[in-house]
Amino acid sequence: MSIFHGMNTSASALTAQRLRMDIASSNIANANTTRATVNENGQWEPYRRKMVVFEPQEKSFQSFLQSAANRSSTPGQGVEVSAIVEDEEPFKQMYNPSHPDANEAGYVQLPNVDPLQEMVDIMSATRSYEANVTSINATKGMLMKALEIGK
Repeated sequence: MSIFHGMNTSASALTAQRLRMDIASSNIANANTTRATVNENGQWEPYRRKMVVFEPQEKSFQSFLQSAANRSSTPGQGVEVSAIVEDEEPFKQMYNPSHPDANEAGYVQLPNVDPLQEMVDIMSATRSYEANVTSINATKGMLMKALEIGK
């Protein structure tokens, strides 16, 4: 474990949370997109909500070697985005017979994006981002104090 381990762990979380905010922003931007992809029947489908899946970063070879030698366990290595998955909830239906994408009954399929849920996700990601910035600043402060000891 190096002296910058805490900073590296927080930096990985900053990167992951920023991607989470980008995906939520993309979901809000496409909340009314009725023609996003073409399905296997050649028909347009609305935009599907995307979500970020996090997982712990892989441990290094050194950590596996130390655990095999029954030395102390190593702390976590941070977090990474393992996948961006689509939400499989059904599309919303809205009656609007004048819409160009309306079916024969007059209903239009809209994306399965809930702007309120996306705003909650953005707020959660922002709070996590701020917590990791605070952690980096605390680590930086400790390192600066350690350097002052040596003067």
